[in-house]
Amino acid sequence: MDPNRYRFRSLWPLPAPPAAVYAVLERAEEYPRWWRQVREVIRLDDTTDIVRVRSLLPYDITFTAREVRRDPAAGILEAALSGDLQGWARWTVTAAAAGTLARYDQEVEVTKPLLRRWAVPGRPVFRVNHWLMMRAGHRGLLAHLRAV
Repeated sequence: MDPNRYRFRSLWPLPAPPAAVYAVLERAEEYPRWWRQVREVIRLDDTTDIVRVRSLLPYDITFTAREVRRDPAAGILEAALSGDLQGWARWTVTAAAAGTLARYDQEVEVTKPLLRRWAVPGRPVFRVNHWLMMRAGHRGLLAHLRAV
């Protein structure tokens, strides 16, 4: 197992219609408004953003997210990631009994030198850091959807 490779999955049940959830998730440049760990999103063009995130640990991760699939009918948003992370991330938005289930999948290799240096001893802490970020994102999106 490569200690610099990660696979994540988060499931966010949301009490809103799938189209409303998808509409929020497809506007990555607005994530900092409702997801405090997404510190900055700089739009480069119609399909590419530079994203800077920071969770509990005192380091930023910066990466370029390039859209590879935007399919509202299937509820899929997928991006290729490069920079401090190499790999991909995907939102899959589906109808659920109470509204919507937003599933986030990510497979990445960490390239940031500091994180690579601490890969083995830091791995459990890095995973918890990611979990905390995703939990806060879920809570932020819930609040955002209630406010709009």
